[in-house]
Amino acid sequence: MRKYPPDNPDLPELDGKRTKEAVEAALEKYRIFMTTDPEEREASTTSSISDTPRGNTGTTSDQTGDIAAYNIDIKKQRQDYCRKVDRVVNRLHPMEKLLIEERYMKSPYVFDYQVYTFCFKPPISPGKYKKLRRNAIYQIALALDVAVEKVHRPRNDET
Repeated sequence: MRKYPPDNPDLPELDGKRTKEAVEAALEKYRIFMTTDPEEREASTTSSISDTPRGNTGTTSDQTGDIAAYNIDIKKQRQDYCRKVDRVVNRLHPMEKLLIEERYMKSPYVFDYQVYTFCFKPPISPGKYKKLRRNAIYQIALALDVAVEKVHRPRNDET
């Protein structure tokens, strides 16, 4: 695998495989959040039967308020995450943006060869596709803070 990123001492060198896995997981999370709504919690309207006597515990409980706050917080967290991913992808080069959107953000059943053959007009080569994908993944990893830096292990003869 080629060096991640290409020869720039100011940028961190990343573990390509682990970084790609982290970015793919982040984009899968985005796709799932965009296609599903969280199941809203509801307050129970019937009393529950308990063998233990209910006594004053010294605490107050607002079940309805807690549930409403939870429902709002979950939706807001999902929206914030999706907006962040959208902003990051929109800052990419147009070809990289097209690649990421078609391959990772729309459907889980799209393969690399389908993207470089059918989505790009004119089609691009597999090598060009891999280079675009590598650069896009590098930028997304740094922006989403999911980059995995390469660990340099000293060789036996260097000790």
